[in-house]
Amino acid sequence: MQSCLGITLSDKLIKYAKVEKDANNLKVISFGVKFYEPQDLYATIGQIINETDSKKTPVSINTLNEQYYYFNIFNLTNSDYAKKAIELEFESFCNDNHLNPRVYEGRFTKTKDLANEDKEKVIYIYQNKLELEEKLNSFKDARVTTITPTSTAIANIMNLERGKNVLVVDLEDRTTVTTIINQQINNVDILTQGLSQTFEAIKTKENSTAKAYEVMKNTTIYTMEMQASAGMDKNMEYLQYIVPSLYKITQELQNITKNYKKIDKIYLTGYGTTINNIDLYFQEYFKDTKVEILKPFFLENAAQNNIKDYIEVNSAIALAIQGLGYGIKALNFIGTKAAFKDMKSLLSMDIKDIKGFMGAGRGSSKAKGASKFNFDFSLKGSFDNVDAGLVRNIFVILIVTIVFAVASYLLSEQIEKQKEVAQDIITDTEKQIQLAEADDYKIKDKTQDYQRYKLNLENTSSAIETKRSRKNQITTLLNRIIYTIPQEATITQIQNTEKTAGSSIVQHIKIDVQAREYDKIAYFVAKLKNASVLENIVSTEGSKEGDHVKISIEGDLKTY
Repeated sequence: MQSCLGITLSDKLIKYAKVEKDANNLKVISFGVKFYEPQDLYATIGQIINETDSKKTPVSINTLNEQYYYFNIFNLTNSDYAKKAIELEFESFCNDNHLNPRVYEGRFTKTKDLANEDKEKVIYIYQNKLELEEKLNSFKDARVTTITPTSTAIANIMNLERGKNVLVVDLEDRTTVTTIINQQINNVDILTQGLSQTFEAIKTKENSTAKAYEVMKNTTIYTMEMQASAGMDKNMEYLQYIVPSLYKITQELQNITKNYKKIDKIYLTGYGTTINNIDLYFQEYFKDTKVEILKPFFLENAAQNNIKDYIEVNSAIALAIQGLGYGIKALNFIGTKAAFKDMKSLLSMDIKDIKGFMGAGRGSSKAKGASKFNFDFSLKGSFDNVDAGLVRNIFVILIVTIVFAVASYLLSEQIEKQKEVAQDIITDTEKQIQLAEADDYKIKDKTQDYQRYKLNLENTSSAIETKRSRKNQITTLLNRIIYTIPQEATITQIQNTEKTAGSSIVQHIKIDVQAREYDKIAYFVAKLKNASVLENIVSTEGSKEGDHVKISIEGDLKTY
């Protein structure tokens, strides 16, 4: 039976799952989540390897902070030519964005171009080589055979249906959305909003990463259509950190769904799914699309009370299955690293380690137990297999030496030419700098008059703009509040004061709100931030007074 240990590494925790394959059957034989400090990463990985008995087991890990580049190419039957065209396109992308392509390790996969049947869409994934090497060093005692993005490996645990379009939303520190069209990965989006700030806010309050994770697992989120019948829960206060982040994620997700004619289902995964009722929260924003928590297809019949533990390590299970030969094999970033290690070992081999590889020469003394070489370079006697092997090896070494010498000479010539070109560029640049400095002197000579005219114009414009912008601001604010505040929340006071921000005077608004439940206030804060009537919105932490929770919201009235 084959087995593979999948490990998903993030900045704060490690998820792991060991999967065993028997024929076409898959089974998770061990799994878990561990938290670590940066200085303990290597030791924590070693602990996981020992606990799962995986010292000789293949290990599959995730890339970290990988980036995605998309472009189209015409359908090319010659795969070698297509590969060269793709690499040239990425080099062009790097030049346009002032990046050094040698700094990155890249892999790509192709899929159908939905807009043009004659073209293919290329998903090019690239990762910083230094970050990749640093991560591999943390696994130097493990047998790492696969490194692949979680966003593409996640499809390994899904039962994909032909003709169906689905989104997989990975709710982690960095939220990624994998779009799968008709059983093929079509796109991976990295959202601007993740759960990193939310997690850090809860961690700061609890002063522990593990406690923050438990808080999220024990927090229940309520939609506007639901009523909390269990009263005030201890962790309900953390909804003020959770709800705004989830709301922003739903807004970005809605923009993604607009790019496709139909999305049949949305799957949620990642540590964000430990929040109770999170699927119901997302369902509220996607009425026409079924929203589900992603479960590994081969565990659908598992007991309901255990399935949530498996869901926590979805990504690790997906990586383990990738290491067992499933998924898109071309996206393995381990590449030819093993072959490179073998070549490196061969080049650094000591002469005493080669005995037995070429065999002892004629005249070696077995009676004395000697194991050293004793070559006879005379041409007398028969030309046996040992002599033939020796001549071949000498010939190969000679050819390699000649090629190396020629390559070194050509490289030196190229370096000298590039030095001359660089010197010409430096000389021309210095001339341009002198001309620019002369122009700069002339410009500065006229600056004082310009500044005086500009100041007078700004003062006049500011007075006109202030009078115009304040005309209907308060009316607009009250109107937006009416349409955003939940029925269960009450505004007890609104204050309007003026304050100076730089050279401008702004209207500073303070709103006091109370409700019986934290989530109603958190929902109102999130909606108010999205209403675009107040800027620089901040809110105090909720305080319990009697049966009500009170909070103050402050912000600057937005000008138009």
